[in-house]
Amino acid sequence: MKAIRFHEYGGPGVLRLDEVDLPTPDAGQVRVRVAATSFNGVDGNIRAGRMQGPMPMDLPHVPGLDVAGVVDALGEGVDTLRAGDAVIGFLPFGDDGATAEYVVVAADGLAPAPTTIPLGDAAALPVVGLTAWQALFEHADLRAGQRILVNGASGAVGGYAVQLAKAAGAHVIATAGPRTRGRVEKQGADVVIDHTAEDLPAAIHEPVDVLLNLAPITPEQLTALVAVVADGGVIVNTTVWMPAPSDEARGVRGIDLFVRSDATQLAGLAERVDRGELTVDIAERVPMTDLASVHARAERGALDGKVIVLPA
Repeated sequence: MKAIRFHEYGGPGVLRLDEVDLPTPDAGQVRVRVAATSFNGVDGNIRAGRMQGPMPMDLPHVPGLDVAGVVDALGEGVDTLRAGDAVIGFLPFGDDGATAEYVVVAADGLAPAPTTIPLGDAAALPVVGLTAWQALFEHADLRAGQRILVNGASGAVGGYAVQLAKAAGAHVIATAGPRTRGRVEKQGADVVIDHTAEDLPAAIHEPVDVLLNLAPITPEQLTALVAVVADGGVIVNTTVWMPAPSDEARGVRGIDLFVRSDATQLAGLAERVDRGELTVDIAERVPMTDLASVHARAERGALDGKVIVLPA
């Protein structure tokens, strides 16, 4: 089968198309014929070698943390899935990913794919959808009537966070640029602040209960936002290069989020998609042979929205 791999850490040029053996599922695993994976920002950091400490792996490595596809072979002891099942999943960090024609996955890590969107598009859901869900409901304990600021709402995680927070009954304040403002408003934000034209702390006129930071801001900028969080509030931060600030005197907690795979939560997100409660937005669909150019554009800050990567 064909797969994209990197044999050494480095720039986007280390990604290359290889012919590799068809994988065989071990006990508890299934083999999935890949419909699509997706590009996530962390993929570039992994490829560049910046994540070797927390995410050790053997080289060569197949990238692609998200998978959407169809089960085509079962390992010993698997009785929860059948050949032909359409599934989605968040693959373990360090394992070979889904930028390939086939991938083997632990059966208990997969969830039924949504049925109301193309199967390949469902690859846009696992990593970023779980990040948004865990940030809002596991770490921030977001409840109806609360005020939340989603800083960086125009990205893939931000889009899901805005939709989920609005559905939970929160008052949603979001940041976006002029090009993405309309999309963020459509996703349900009550207030959209143009981060290119306004000073964010000054634009928040009432304290928020939750600050979800998804934006690549400086530690000083993030620290300045502590002042807009109400006493007893929470800051959830997903930017791995700096810790979330806190204010112990006011009971403001800072939480650094590291997303994990959860098949039950993922199944719940897929059900929301099928009920029309959660929209999966796709900016581009590219063949896996173009993955190096996607990585290069990401490094230049030239990606706008979620990119789906197809094996064909």
